[in-house]
Amino acid sequence: MQEFTAQRRPDTPDELWLCEHPPVFTQGLAGKPEHLLADIGIPVVKIDRGGQITYHGPGQLVCYLLLDLKRRDLSIKGLVNRMEQAVIDLLAEFGVRGERLAGAPGVYVGGAKIAALGLKVKSSGCYHGLALNVAMDLAPFAAINPCGYAGMAVTQLFAFDPAADVEKVGAKLVAQLREKL
Repeated sequence: MQEFTAQRRPDTPDELWLCEHPPVFTQGLAGKPEHLLADIGIPVVKIDRGGQITYHGPGQLVCYLLLDLKRRDLSIKGLVNRMEQAVIDLLAEFGVRGERLAGAPGVYVGGAKIAALGLKVKSSGCYHGLALNVAMDLAPFAAINPCGYAGMAVTQLFAFDPAADVEKVGAKLVAQLREKL
């Protein structure tokens, strides 16, 4: 992502990358080590996105947005809003009511976080993105203050639709992001 962004030209097409990660905690630039509550054998990787600490693992859909914000005439706040709306609309396709919480980027269902956002912008090029809990082991979240919030509950789409899988959700997320961006 860093290399792609550094080598961007004004005509470089934007890209969305979808993946799943092996178990890993990622800690953003402003991340505070005290938000890791217990060492459970999962590596902690310091990365160059905004935000605190979060967990990534199999069954979680990670979408990296490699965008030229200037070309799209988007502010960071505008991008975050569109990303959140894409997830909210995606959840609605599964009959789930997603919502925003004031002062806490991401998407929530009944107060529990279902999607985390973390971005980095360099020379109008944006990278990193969002992580949507689809059908994963949520236990590692108990070892952290998710996104820096003590006691933050987390949930996943599987809890509302046991047929949800990363591949199907990924296709729907890409369609929503394309529409919003």
